[in-house]
Amino acid sequence: MIDPSREKLTRRRLLQRAGGGFGLLGLAGLLERDGLLGGQGHAAENPLNPMAARPGHFAAKARRVIWIFTNGGPSQVDTWEYKPALERWNGRSMREFDPSFKNTTGFFKNQVGALMQSPFRFTPRGECGKMVSEIFPHLGRHVDKMAFVHSVFTESNNHSPALFMMNTGLPRMGYPCVGSWVAYGLGSEADNLPGFVVMSDPKGRGLPKGHAANWGAAFLPGVYQGTHLHPNGPPIDDLERPGGMTEETQRAQLAFLNRASKLHDEHFAAEAEAELAARIQSYELAYRMQSAAPEAIDIDAEPEPVKRLYGVGDPRCDHFARQCLTARRLAERGVRFIQIYSGGMDNQLSWDGHNDIKGNHAGFAAETDRPVAGLLEDLSQRGLLEETLVIWGGEFGRLPIAQTGDKPGRDHNPHGFTVWLAGGGIKGGISHGATDEVGYAAAVDPVHINDLHATILHLLGIDHTRLTYLYNGRRFRLTDVAGKVIRPVLA
Repeated sequence: MIDPSREKLTRRRLLQRAGGGFGLLGLAGLLERDGLLGGQGHAAENPLNPMAARPGHFAAKARRVIWIFTNGGPSQVDTWEYKPALERWNGRSMREFDPSFKNTTGFFKNQVGALMQSPFRFTPRGECGKMVSEIFPHLGRHVDKMAFVHSVFTESNNHSPALFMMNTGLPRMGYPCVGSWVAYGLGSEADNLPGFVVMSDPKGRGLPKGHAANWGAAFLPGVYQGTHLHPNGPPIDDLERPGGMTEETQRAQLAFLNRASKLHDEHFAAEAEAELAARIQSYELAYRMQSAAPEAIDIDAEPEPVKRLYGVGDPRCDHFARQCLTARRLAERGVRFIQIYSGGMDNQLSWDGHNDIKGNHAGFAAETDRPVAGLLEDLSQRGLLEETLVIWGGEFGRLPIAQTGDKPGRDHNPHGFTVWLAGGGIKGGISHGATDEVGYAAAVDPVHINDLHATILHLLGIDHTRLTYLYNGRRFRLTDVAGKVIRPVLA
């Protein structure tokens, strides 16, 4: 056998070695740009294709999730949980109602008013007779599909920690969000679209507090983070091929990266190799998305009756209608987790009704009621609702006490609020848990955020105690060391 170290260096061999070296320089540049040189990577479930679809721990009731995130904290007593006692106690103090009451938990201690009845009329809807606020004329037709959880509580009355809590299970940044955990556990059914997509309010209201950390992967491999569709301009960064580059050239570059990584994989530790494979896979996905993504989000291709169903063209709700219709198109193409934010926070334009709760909630309901109802109806007509879990809810609720001002509002309330679920695996037309007589705190069957997350994972076929990730010597999970499945809402 010829000793390679003594083999004659011909011109052909020199060019071969140099060519490989130049390829690795290009690969190194891409990896350095994405922060993957010199750090510790993490092995994915399938290093060659970390987003490949994987089975759960048991048979799933739902294959995907669409979460309508009502950002800012909608008031439970003005939307879905009717409290006739507020009418009787209207204008009287909370301490008169409950002498032991000591703390409003609101942000504005110098603006604490009396108990305030809802400015909206409630009427029974559906066969189940659910009492629903008049601000939801369209969604009220679908209450028989919904399970209302009226006893959700959280651990912070501040937007940023509460958003992190609802999205990651902990009230501080630095942890993976629900969508990332789902993508990590199950992969994606879409070969040419992201597994986790996020849409935000396009009306100049900004992103929610905490911005992209709400859909980040944190210490999970970066391939599992959410892809944010920009509300204005091109929906995805770098979706179009760079000027002057042909499809053949781009395909050749990706093929070369794959060959180079396989030829030199002995230079990478196992964990770093997995992260390398994940990054190359993301380049491959970006290439495939250049043709698939524009078609997936092209709602103009939809028939006019479908667009009218969602409210496309209605100036009150057009932007949200387009996002809900996009969500349906992404869902039927295999995207695993889709989150749509109603309202931003940078300009205080959200469901955060500190002032004029009537005008605030009526306005945001007008933007979302018809589109979300259209989404439920469209999914149902297409046979997709039975395998799609739809969630509606924000980061906390609002106090039954008035926040004083010219037009009274309501302050933050983490002690009890409503989230509803519909679709895959959900028993429709029921209400689980309740707040107290005036809607201040969870009083019957309290549900922690960890319980909500455990239920979401359960419906997707995942045991929340077994979906873990080793990081810094500890196994982390979405539900931390808590969480119980909310079994009464399961079909």
